[in-house]
Amino acid sequence: MANRFIVEADGGSRGNPGPAGYGAVVLDPVTGEALAEAAEYIGTATNNVAEYKGLIAGLKAAKALDPEATVQVRMDSKLVVEQMSGRWKIKHPDMKPLAAEARGVLPAGQVTYQWIPREKNKHADRLANEAMDAGKAGKRWEPGASAAGLHTRMTPEPAAPVSAAPLSGSAGAADAGTAALAEPKAAPVGWAAPADLGAPTTFVLLRHGETALTPQKRFSGSGGSDPELSPAGRRQAEQAAAALAARGTVQAVVSSPVRRCRETAAAVAARLGLEVRIDEGLREADFGAWEGLTFAEVRERYPDDLDAWLASSKAAPTGGGESFAAVARRVALSRDKLIARYAGRTVLLVTHVTPVKTLVRLALGAPPESLFRMELSAASLSAVAYYADGNASLRLLNDTSHLRH
Repeated sequence: MANRFIVEADGGSRGNPGPAGYGAVVLDPVTGEALAEAAEYIGTATNNVAEYKGLIAGLKAAKALDPEATVQVRMDSKLVVEQMSGRWKIKHPDMKPLAAEARGVLPAGQVTYQWIPREKNKHADRLANEAMDAGKAGKRWEPGASAAGLHTRMTPEPAAPVSAAPLSGSAGAADAGTAALAEPKAAPVGWAAPADLGAPTTFVLLRHGETALTPQKRFSGSGGSDPELSPAGRRQAEQAAAALAARGTVQAVVSSPVRRCRETAAAVAARLGLEVRIDEGLREADFGAWEGLTFAEVRERYPDDLDAWLASSKAAPTGGGESFAAVARRVALSRDKLIARYAGRTVLLVTHVTPVKTLVRLALGAPPESLFRMELSAASLSAVAYYADGNASLRLLNDTSHLRH
């Protein structure tokens, strides 16, 4: 059964024509959760051109998530809604190619249009204004702004294609021509009295227990054989469960969809009397053709690709693997979604080496190469607290004191 999405899109021009930008968001119609965001500064243009470009970007983001999905587009532009619905004729020469492009993204039978008042289109409007602000500063909009109040940050870069950021699902699903892998930024540094900020949202990060591949230090991502926990891994999961039950602070359990995490999470949840929620964004990187190989074997077979991967977070493993930049983007967006869902609570995230290290490095504002400078043992515990002002605090890293070998 195909998915159903809501696309909210907007565009604006400061001068009409003037400096212009657009924003679009793909929403889950049941939960209201944002699944993808897109925004871009487009230079000098009219409001209508910017609105059409926002529509196109939103449809492309929805298609990237599921090309078979049915989509309801909601916009506060009466012109675009009526023209795309076929009730108004398109007369302006600038609008005709944009409307044709929009119609070509998805089959007509999959898309419907609805006008909404401006005050109900705030998410897309905010993204459009962020893109225009970025363009004014000579920068580009970057995905990853938090629904829980974390701040979007911009870095000086040359103009680039639209940035479309999926919040879950495949990080490589977006069109290469419409998605830029922007590096998620850590929250701004600052201090405030805890009483002023309320209880933080705390993520207790549990790496899954061992599999047969773990002691051999083989690449084991989300694109491999999906191994189960080994007997040692099951013992580790039970030991972690006992330690977390003794602490008594965990209020919810969220797991990567990968088998070894689900098995680890099930052991903990059973001890705590909680259910396990699955989040696709917490899965391990896909290591492509390197899955199941040791580092030495990869060095022997794919030396140039390995060097590129070690040198840049944007380089992907051989054979369609996933770059660390792609992982960082989806992990940051899952982080923001979970902070919004579990505000002020303590949540156990059962996940993998790369997502845990990524959450830690983003909390610290550390560069991507810091991923290679952290040790993270099987079934180890780490913890990060997120405050309402957007700041994060690393509380624990690679704690293995609960493990008895």
